[in-house]
Amino acid sequence: MNYQTMQLKSIKSILFIVCVTISQLSFAQNGEKNFIDLNYIEVVGTAELEVVPNLIYMGITISEKDNKNKSTLKEIENQLSIQLTNIGIDISKDLLVKDMSSNFRGSLLQKTDVLLSKEYQLIVRDPSIVNKVFMELEKVGISNISIEQLDHTDIINLRKEVKVNAIKAAKDKASSLAQAIDQTIGRAVFIQERDNAILPYANANTLSAVGAVHRGSSLDEYKEVVEFEKIKLAYAVLCRFELK
Repeated sequence: MNYQTMQLKSIKSILFIVCVTISQLSFAQNGEKNFIDLNYIEVVGTAELEVVPNLIYMGITISEKDNKNKSTLKEIENQLSIQLTNIGIDISKDLLVKDMSSNFRGSLLQKTDVLLSKEYQLIVRDPSIVNKVFMELEKVGISNISIEQLDHTDIINLRKEVKVNAIKAAKDKASSLAQAIDQTIGRAVFIQERDNAILPYANANTLSAVGAVHRGSSLDEYKEVVEFEKIKLAYAVLCRFELK
């Protein structure tokens, strides 16, 4: 290492020490402290909100094998489209194909048939229509229907709202506890979102549940209203406030 390089490194070291010293002096003059050195109160605020789902994802499977009238898959699809359109569903927007498959049925002594099946995802935007979907499709022999997922169109903003309420709850709790010892709280010095869950679901990023669909042995025994569990948002926030 030559003399010029050593001199340059020495100058950089001196400048670093000077900058650190100035920062420390400025910090001391302003009376600022690291929050670890402050007297603070730590609380957890929680908030919950129950929301009626307005997006219901339904699974519909049609199959030539299960069709009693021996209709082709195309004919069953047409019946599906007609029945859903009759109850006000926009099939161009809310009916999506998930999968299509085929299987072979026959033997060496007879002609082999290819039986087709198709899976759809139907998005229902009004819970009151779900019951009509079951009823209308049952009329044309389509009964392989399930409710796969519940969601809400404004779920992102609703999550934000609950989190904000959780922070407000933390502030109110900290203020009450501080008053009990004749003190007050100052600014928040630390905020951390805790591991949260969307109850009663395990995964906070997925809203899935099964609606309680009441159906009897015949179409006349369907109840007029389909009952769904509400989406329950529950969040917790850890906050530390300066204690004065």
